[in-house]
Amino acid sequence: MTRHDFDPATVKPDGRPAAKARLFDAALGGPYRGSVNGEALGAPVTVLTYGNDEPGVGPVLHVHPYDEVFVITEGRARFFVGDQVIDAAAGETVLGPSGLPHRFVNLGPGRLQTIDIHMSPRWIQTNLE
Repeated sequence: MTRHDFDPATVKPDGRPAAKARLFDAALGGPYRGSVNGEALGAPVTVLTYGNDEPGVGPVLHVHPYDEVFVITEGRARFFVGDQVIDAAAGETVLGPSGLPHRFVNLGPGRLQTIDIHMSPRWIQTNLE
């Protein structure tokens, strides 16, 4: 598929260099295997990785002062976002809007793995449970 969404001549580089940071170490245990604050990359987003092998298990109810986008890379999850319940599977994304409490659980069978994109250069969170 060929894309030509804009004229590259209309965008000037802002002077930031390319950057790299380790998101996670696959040898680490536990559900939260790592995160990269956008500040470390000079970027406006923070990226986390989360995963577990236990159906019914997931992060506690919490809230952020910015949007969060969840990318399901493996398995199935049930998201509770405000008053909505959303089931999502590998290959799908879910939005947790700013200020809406949210959590999710592994629906099983097998592993749930997500990449969570926080629309902030730092991870800012208040747990509600």
